[in-house]
Amino acid sequence: MGNLLKVLTREIENYPHFFLDFENAQPTDGEREVWNQVNAVLQDSESMLSDLQSYKGAGQEIRDAIQNPNDIQLQERAWNSVCPLVVRLKRFYEFSLRLEKALQSLLESLTCPPYAPTQHLEREQALAKQFAEILHFTLRFDELKMRNPAIQNDFSYYRRTLNRNRINNMHLGIESEVNNEMANRMSLFYAEATPVLKTLSNATTQFVAENKTLPIENTTDCLSTMASVCKVMLETPEYRSRFTSEETLMFCMRVMVGVIILYDHVHPVGAFSKASKIDMKGCIKVLREEPADTVEGLLNALRFTTKHLNDESTSKQVRAMLQ
Repeated sequence: MGNLLKVLTREIENYPHFFLDFENAQPTDGEREVWNQVNAVLQDSESMLSDLQSYKGAGQEIRDAIQNPNDIQLQERAWNSVCPLVVRLKRFYEFSLRLEKALQSLLESLTCPPYAPTQHLEREQALAKQFAEILHFTLRFDELKMRNPAIQNDFSYYRRTLNRNRINNMHLGIESEVNNEMANRMSLFYAEATPVLKTLSNATTQFVAENKTLPIENTTDCLSTMASVCKVMLETPEYRSRFTSEETLMFCMRVMVGVIILYDHVHPVGAFSKASKIDMKGCIKVLREEPADTVEGLLNALRFTTKHLNDESTSKQVRAMLQ
C-alpha cells in the first residue's frame, strides 16, 4: 500500500489527537478474535478482484444464439458459455454477503461502550485498517462492475433461457448451483450501479436499527472521523509526500468516499446537510483535484449511491460540484 499512511487529527476540529495507521497496524490481544474472522474474508478479496477484472462475458455467443433462434448448436454454445460465468457471478455475490457480516462485526467492535468512537479508532487501529480495506475493495469492485456491461447481459440471458426452459436437460446441473431463488437475489444485487456498496450501506443501516441501545452517534462519528482523516491526508502536502504510489492515493480516496456513503445512509439528515460532521465541499474538492479518469467512478458513487444528495437541505454549491 506504499509508504506510511499516518495522520494526526490535530487538524480536525473537535477531535482528540491520535494517529490512524492504515498500513502497519497490528492486532492487539483484544482485537485478535474479530481481526482473525475479518482477515479470513479479506484474504479472498484480491482473487475476487482479479476474477472480475478478467471477466469477458459471452456477448458474441449470446448474439449468435439470439440471431439464430432455430440453430440448436448455437443455443447450446451460448448456454454452455454463460453457465460457468453465472457460477462466477454467484461467487461474487456470496462474497458480498461475507463482507456484510465482516463489516457488521467491525462496526460492533468500533462503536461499543464504554469508549467513544474516536477512542476506539485510536485503540483498535488494526480493526480500523480492516474497515478501510473492506471499503477499498468495495469501491474497486464496484468500479470494475460498472465498466462491464457483460455482467448484466450475461445474467439476463441466463434468466431468460432458464425461464423459457428450452434446453431442458442442461438446466439440471446449473440449477443445483443457481436455483430460481438465488437467481432472484443475484438479479437484485447486479441491478444496482454499485452493488457491494449498496449491500454495505444496507448492512450499516441494519446495524443501527438492530442496536437500539447504542447511540446512533457512535456509528456516525466513527464514519465521519475516518472521512475527515482521509481528507486531511489527501489535501495536506506533508502527508501526500509520504505516498510512494498512486495506489496509496487511491486507497485514501476510496475509503473516504466509502465512509461518506455509509454515513449518508445512517445519519438521519445525511452527509450533505449543514448538521453533518463531514466537510463535503472539502472532500469533493480533493477528488476534483485528481485526474478526471481516476476519480470518475468515485464521483459517480457519490452521485448515485448516496441517499440525501438531492434533499432540499443540500447546498447548491455541493450539488454543482458533483454535476
